Amino acid sequence: MALPITAFLLISFLLSATHAFESCKTSESSSDDLELSVLHMYGKCSPFSPPKHESWLDTVLKMAEKDPNRVNYLLTQKTVTAAPIASGQVLNIGNYIVRAKLGTPGQLMYMVMDTSNDAVWVPCSGCTGCSSTVFNSSVSTSFGSLDCKTTQCTQVRGLSCPTAESSPCQFNQTYGSVDSSFSATLSQDSLNLGGVGVLSNLSFGCINSVSGHSVPPQGLLGLGRGSMSLISQSQSGVFSYCLPSFKSYYFSGSLKLGPPGQPKNMRTTPLLRNPHRPSLYYVNLTGISVGKVLVPVAPGLLDFDTTTGAGTIIDSGTVITRFKAPLYTALRDEFRKQVGKDISSLGAFDTCFLATNEDQFPLITLHFTDMDLKLPTENTLIHSSSGSLACLAMAAASSNAYSVLNVIANLQQQNFRILFDLTNSRLGISREICN
Repeated sequence: MALPITAFLLISFLLSATHAFESCKTSESSSDDLELSVLHMYGKCSPFSPPKHESWLDTVLKMAEKDPNRVNYLLTQKTVTAAPIASGQVLNIGNYIVRAKLGTPGQLMYMVMDTSNDAVWVPCSGCTGCSSTVFNSSVSTSFGSLDCKTTQCTQVRGLSCPTAESSPCQFNQTYGSVDSSFSATLSQDSLNLGGVGVLSNLSFGCINSVSGHSVPPQGLLGLGRGSMSLISQSQSGVFSYCLPSFKSYYFSGSLKLGPPGQPKNMRTTPLLRNPHRPSLYYVNLTGISVGKVLVPVAPGLLDFDTTTGAGTIIDSGTVITRFKAPLYTALRDEFRKQVGKDISSLGAFDTCFLATNEDQFPLITLHFTDMDLKLPTENTLIHSSSGSLACLAMAAASSNAYSVLNVIANLQQQNFRILFDLTNSRLGISREICN
């Protein structure tokens, strides 16, 4: 049975310079042993390199371009079945990673964390189309495949099972788009997230082949609400994270699983559950203020509706916050009015302007039931590399059948502690600088 995962985690390899290596090692010695460290995908301590000759703003813009596909797909799964491994919910960009060791002895994998997915899976040795870093199950003394007659196999929609004999659970899934998919064998092994944080019988997909480019190269740790997620399998009941900004190079963010070490006396808002989309973390957004002005909201724009999927979710994989188009337009127009400058566009951002004194710009407050979240400027504006141009780091949801969802994304969550208390169905947010 899983213990609450209490661990420290940092990196120990050279990326580009001795300074980077020493900084990563220094972080390891100073970690809190109740935390699992989190890094942005393109931090200096990450094995994944950002596109060459590209500014960090250009990188963020390219990541944000994939947000609409992710948001759309979050609403395509309408089954009430326990959320399956790799259910197809899109992760087009793996924004934040944690370091995990799978198997006995442990093999190091840098796995994407995603709050809107119940998947746990890794690429395995012999995989066709996978990256060069794979899990070698043949050298793990604790590895085993699950039979196709197990309950878990039905949850991943395994292929037809022979009636007379046992057979491994094989399954196929599309992932992110119609031209991206993988096949896997449902398996079990030991997962070590550092220190005593060991889950001895984690069920996960051992990927055999990949087509397309959406699958995170070293695996996925789903933090959703379904029975096959890391949270459910570890029986944590509560978890929290602090996401560092995109400019933070090292493993400075943290993921805490289980009750120990969680913040006390946080203001919270109820977590809502949609039985048709049980993985997603819905909350009740009641209004938005720009400065001291409460933005006028038409009836129905903020309503939670289990039938249509409408409402507001907290998501770690979407880059910039997206609101239904009429809601975003009202917010944007009030923000432009208070800024009082000439406006231009840049990529996904339609409200950019020359920034001089940021103290002059209005703050945005998100109002939830029982809780207000006032966003600092760093969570509201994104700057060009020169710093002269600033853009409102929010956008309208795409105008299609899936535009009913408001998504509070990771740029707006950075340097906050986000607490998911599943036992009491509450979500808490408090300021915490984790850069």
